[in-house]
Amino acid sequence: MNCRHAGRVAPGSARKIARWHPGAAASVGMVTDISRTHPVIPERPTVDGLDEVWAARWERDGVYRFDRTRPRAEVFSIDTPPPTVSGSLHVGHVFSYTHTDVVARYQRMRGKAVFYPMGWDDNGLPTERRVQNHFGVRCDPSLPYVPGFEPPADGAGRAAKDQLPVSRRNFIELCERLTADDERVFEQLWRRLGLSVDWSHGYQTIDAAARRASQRAFLRNLARDEAYLAEAPTLWDVTFRTAVAQAELEDRERPGAYHELAFARAGGEPLLIATTRPELLPACVAVVVHPDDERYAALVGSTVRTPLFGVEVPVVAHRLADPEKGTGAAMICTFGDTADVTWWRELALPTRPVVGRDGRMMRDVPPWLADPAGRTAYEQLAGATMHTARERVAALLRDGGGLVGEPRPITHPVKFYEKGDRPLEIVTTRQWYLRNGGRDDELRAALLERGRELSWHPEHMRVRYENWVGGLNGDWLVSRQRFFGVPIPLWYPLDDAGEPVYDAPIVPDEAALPVDPSSDAPPGYAEERRGVPGGFTGDPDVMDTWATSSLTPQIAGGWEADDDLFARVFPMDLRPQAHEIIRTWLFASVVRAHLENGVLPWRHAAISGWIIDPDRKKMSKSVGNVVTPLDLLDQYGSDGVRYWAANGRPGADTVFDPGQMKIGRRLAMKILNVSRFVLGLGPVAGDAEVTAPLDRAVLAALDDTVAAATRALDDFDHTRALEVTERFFWDFCDDYVELVKARAYGDSGDDAGAASARAALRQALAALLRLLAPFLPFVTEEVWSWWRDGSVHRAPWPEVTAAGGDAELFATASALIGAVRKAKSEARLSLRTEVPRAVARVLPGDAEAAGALLGDVSAAGRIAVLDVEPDPGADTVTVAFT
Repeated sequence: MNCRHAGRVAPGSARKIARWHPGAAASVGMVTDISRTHPVIPERPTVDGLDEVWAARWERDGVYRFDRTRPRAEVFSIDTPPPTVSGSLHVGHVFSYTHTDVVARYQRMRGKAVFYPMGWDDNGLPTERRVQNHFGVRCDPSLPYVPGFEPPADGAGRAAKDQLPVSRRNFIELCERLTADDERVFEQLWRRLGLSVDWSHGYQTIDAAARRASQRAFLRNLARDEAYLAEAPTLWDVTFRTAVAQAELEDRERPGAYHELAFARAGGEPLLIATTRPELLPACVAVVVHPDDERYAALVGSTVRTPLFGVEVPVVAHRLADPEKGTGAAMICTFGDTADVTWWRELALPTRPVVGRDGRMMRDVPPWLADPAGRTAYEQLAGATMHTARERVAALLRDGGGLVGEPRPITHPVKFYEKGDRPLEIVTTRQWYLRNGGRDDELRAALLERGRELSWHPEHMRVRYENWVGGLNGDWLVSRQRFFGVPIPLWYPLDDAGEPVYDAPIVPDEAALPVDPSSDAPPGYAEERRGVPGGFTGDPDVMDTWATSSLTPQIAGGWEADDDLFARVFPMDLRPQAHEIIRTWLFASVVRAHLENGVLPWRHAAISGWIIDPDRKKMSKSVGNVVTPLDLLDQYGSDGVRYWAANGRPGADTVFDPGQMKIGRRLAMKILNVSRFVLGLGPVAGDAEVTAPLDRAVLAALDDTVAAATRALDDFDHTRALEVTERFFWDFCDDYVELVKARAYGDSGDDAGAASARAALRQALAALLRLLAPFLPFVTEEVWSWWRDGSVHRAPWPEVTAAGGDAELFATASALIGAVRKAKSEARLSLRTEVPRAVARVLPGDAEAAGALLGDVSAAGRIAVLDVEPDPGADTVTVAFT
């Protein structure tokens, strides 16, 4: 819209103009949707400061409080992702949480009681790492608790070797202190962004309620034999000294080298083996070939001797051996990778571990190395890192003739813990597992069926879930050797030798939860019996953070803590989340709800993409290319930033683009200015009817927009809803407002026409503010407060009115005024230049419609006489001056 007349007051109006201040707006409680006769309009409207003012007002008046008196059928509940509290939010959070908020606001305007809680994912490794770096401390569970401990003043930034060791309890207290500070900062930013969260329904994944729910679920899994303890090969992060689950792995390309080793055959040519991990040669238990590889068929069932260490190992056949990889023959070590684990398990091979939990070669010479030369060789490896051991083995093999040629450099994928910096090792440890279909075909089939029951947005994201479930090769490892997490709620009796009896765990009563076995005594025991023969010991581990986060619908919904609330919100309606954690958070949540509740945890999953930088790289803290949002909110306003976020399509990666935020800010300003014009035209009689053909046409086009936006939001397609709404808004401003401005002012002397225009303008503005409210909540609330009681966010979503007009007539009007502008531009005339006469050439079928618009088009185009000329050859509307 050209807002040059925005300040003009219609003749006879009694419009009151006042500089806006917080007290000038009406209460933002439940909407009554009453239009004021005399709007209170600011003299110089601005988007600056609206976010802080309205965020405070919304909280004060409880606009977003969940109404728990409503029945389940009238509730829309959201399983909001709890952000990881590990420093600061970044623009990726703003992106995805805006999408969720759009849904929440839309459903609220559709009449639903929206349950929209916020949680904080504050347990686990990210928090521990932040505490270590922030305070300069590290946890040592062997140390005693120090009451009133304060971390060193110069602790921040200390190298790991210089960090001060503290007791587990002191370390946890520091974790709690820092996360509380972070959460306050996070909440302030979320409020600034305009998330319509009910802050009275908050939780932490480490608070008492979350610990109780997580431990209760685990104990019930244990009672149903869904949780079990096993000593087995485990993916192990040597930096954090903890087990890692399959879902937490990622492949990273790393340089390596193929070493070709000569295994000795009895009376024959040596058998050549290509490996990237020669340091695991002392852990070799077999050589494997493919059963159909004719080169080695005669060797299967025989034995060969390892170079350097002289251990005799069998040659075995297995379908997973790759004839095209290396020499086609591979050594099986316990354990070099997950293929080794599969071969070891399926071929019933012995275990010969040489890698310790610290990521170094074990210091004692393994007993299976009987050859004196082999024992001497191992002594040169004892205690070495994997890198050093690899170099030493290669040198020893080169000197002893076991290395054929020189190592051949390659680049290959290496498995890492997603939060780790060093390659994973596989060590044998005792861990807790939860059945998830990895080794149970019946459970796998049931979980796949759950995936088909779930409504996915976009639909193609279902494939990621199905691929993950179909590719599982083991159960979910849920125990972690960390400190700040939910403890495994078990103790073990100690036998007469003081050894734990792991197959007879001591289980607490559910009423006693949450418990910490490291400080609480089990039922029937006194604390003095801890650690002594005949006494007890607590399980030292905590649960994987996903073991708690997978229960967010139950935790937020008050599972077995608030039965009334739980009945109203569970199963929830929506899980919004990013696509890369379908395999972790989404899948794990489905597993827990399936096992415990026998249902899906929610009905819909809305999947967002990543934010990528201009080089198409994912924005992440680890890459170092993230952008923190506070400066963006200051520069472009919350509505401007939300506009950019809402333009990101569901499931699609989106480029970080401040230019879009600038457009969003301009859109917010346009809303203020066009609203000031419309409301400044003066009062509209309550019985005023929309009679003019153009006015009825614009309302018909608005009906089409409402219908399209509603369909899109019902399908969780926020981007499409914004697109259709914004397109109509700009047509409304640029074309309709300009076309009817003179008539609405009453310049033509047509009182009925003026009343029709004003009524149509107000009706359209009321609908547009509600259509835009989920996306730009601050500016729409500001304008709504000028002339309506209550909050726009509690106002009913606009409905199709069946106004009876012809939307195509509005399209024709837009084409005519567009042709006038083009003709003036080509003639190098100002748009304000008066033109005595012009001819509009249109298709014959459009001539009648164009004739009905001549008055408004002539006034807007400043044309004294405008004629319509049917032209069968016209492919576009044209205007010529005569």
